[in-house]
Amino acid sequence: MSYITRRELLRMGAQSLGFLAAGGCLGRFSRLYAAASETNDYRALVCIFMLGGNDGNNLIVPIKTEKQSYSDYIRVRGTIAGLPQNSLGVIATANGKEMYGLHARLDRLRDLYSRGKLAVVANVGTLVRPISREQYQQGAAVPLNLFSHSDQQQQWQMASIPGAPHNGWAGRAADLVSIRSAPSRFPIGVSTAGNSLFLTGELPEVSIINGQLGLDGSDGSIAENARDAAFQQIVKFPTGMALIQKANQVAADGLNAAKELNGALSAGSSLKTPFPSTSLGKQLQQVARVMNVRKELGAQRQIFYVAIGDFDTHTDSMRRQDVLLADMAASMSAFYDATVEMQIERQVVTFTESEFGRTLQPSSGAGTDHAWGSHHLVMGGAVKAADVYGVFPVLALQGPEDVTGRGVWVPTISLDQYGATLASWFGVADDSLTKVFPNLGNFSPRKLAFV
Repeated sequence: MSYITRRELLRMGAQSLGFLAAGGCLGRFSRLYAAASETNDYRALVCIFMLGGNDGNNLIVPIKTEKQSYSDYIRVRGTIAGLPQNSLGVIATANGKEMYGLHARLDRLRDLYSRGKLAVVANVGTLVRPISREQYQQGAAVPLNLFSHSDQQQQWQMASIPGAPHNGWAGRAADLVSIRSAPSRFPIGVSTAGNSLFLTGELPEVSIINGQLGLDGSDGSIAENARDAAFQQIVKFPTGMALIQKANQVAADGLNAAKELNGALSAGSSLKTPFPSTSLGKQLQQVARVMNVRKELGAQRQIFYVAIGDFDTHTDSMRRQDVLLADMAASMSAFYDATVEMQIERQVVTFTESEFGRTLQPSSGAGTDHAWGSHHLVMGGAVKAADVYGVFPVLALQGPEDVTGRGVWVPTISLDQYGATLASWFGVADDSLTKVFPNLGNFSPRKLAFV
């Protein structure tokens, strides 16, 4: 006879709690949303967080614009940390008047740009309110600890103000999106990169999925069913303590959600689109698999968080970014192809975040140092036009956007504007956007035109 050990039961509980991370309030799935109009269509946001601070200056390079050319870029960057002009993938702005070059390893994304499925948003960053180089140097208010990895990762995920609840802007957006016409049985927020402040809200739970897309051992065997029955007895045991009972309920919900996902994936059709075998490729493949069973899960709105690391390129930045951006291009283009296969390419918007950019002036180790504003990518069939949105910084030391003399750009688009555009497309009502982005009233326009 096979006995269930205490350790096995605890492991099952930990897996359930890991699958379902409470997002600020341990409510049930069906009471998540109650603030916006009803909707019957499916929409999803996918955030790709580039951990470490991506070098946006090598993501996209001006070749010939009204203000500058490639020579301005290479004059400061130099050949040690600068990209050769003939390696760049040339793109034109929507009006055809300006030419930029995407990093050579972004060739697959350049193809999406040429098809109108990719946009570049220039010089985005965390801000309290609009600020000039001169105001910065005179001590105007700026976000706390601008060049700190942990603080800026947190602020990019929160987009909040001091003293506000400790939750993320995607979580707050989820709180405000109503799906009363068909309440989801599955959490709206899904992370493939562990616990995510970005997805944490007041109401919805967040599911965390790993490479197994659910619980290990959920095979329907006699032993597995026995473990499940024993675990259900434990979580339903009346302890008389409200907090423990609530934790038990979360564990039970996590187990049920995992079983529902595993069942949906087992019964659903497999996607044919191939993905890279990298960490990012596997994460985006998981996202696509969950999207593919959205109807079975009752999901009408979903927000996904994935992450790719090692962008803190203080040394050897050219080689390291080559590898990272090649991975991003292959993984993102595969994911877009998967949305086409599922016929939801216009209903899914993928976008990038990163805690800050990098200095235009290289460091002594052929790398770059922490900076501020940077450039980001938005991908999907909902992109209005392939274009470079926003104001591209002048690539000159001591130039109009350089606050330190090393090519540290003061952002000309705030995270609030960038995120509000995405949240609005997702379904947050215009009059509720300041509940998601408390600083949004400090900026004009409140939304951009990329979706």
